[in-house]
Amino acid sequence: MINTIIFDLGAVLIDWNPRYMYRTLFSDETEMEKFLAEIVTSDWNEEQDGGRSLQDGTEHLVQKFPQHEQLIRAFYGRWEEMLGEAFHDTVEIFRHLKDSGRYKIYALTNWSAETFPVALERFDFLNWFDGIVVSGAEKMRKPTPDFYHILLNRYGVKPEESLFIDDNYRNILAAEKLGIQCIHFTSAEQLNKELVQINILSK
Repeated sequence: MINTIIFDLGAVLIDWNPRYMYRTLFSDETEMEKFLAEIVTSDWNEEQDGGRSLQDGTEHLVQKFPQHEQLIRAFYGRWEEMLGEAFHDTVEIFRHLKDSGRYKIYALTNWSAETFPVALERFDFLNWFDGIVVSGAEKMRKPTPDFYHILLNRYGVKPEESLFIDDNYRNILAAEKLGIQCIHFTSAEQLNKELVQINILSK
């Protein structure tokens, strides 16, 4: 019996995309994509999600690619411009789950501790959670098993009684190995359908 639901945030409930900001700095889309793929990479950003300071992460990259210093510093200097809107259809699913009163609902997110307060201020629904575990604050991130255990232990959650929703299949696989039931998120419509199928939501 599922009594706990755990949401990822980015790409599930909140839209975040560095292209929103970098399109103001690049006139050529191909050049921008090359910069995102080779310089300010996902792996580099995840180091900050894992607890490295924004300053240390930035200086590391500037030393490595000094010719791109201005563009690199813009990543966190203008980070708020990368933060899009909430995915309202998914937020509505969250609202229905919360209003049902049947579940404890938590968030487990890979997010820098330094930028997460911006999201907290912008998105009221983040206050609906019974608890949020932020990777940057814990200095570890998904898919590290210990990061999932922080949430499970802190809030007394049993893996077999929980459901985890994440858009990253790597993170889904890690949760499943811990005995957590999962839904690999691709859209709000798909999520709603799967929640109905397992009797978490009614039609």
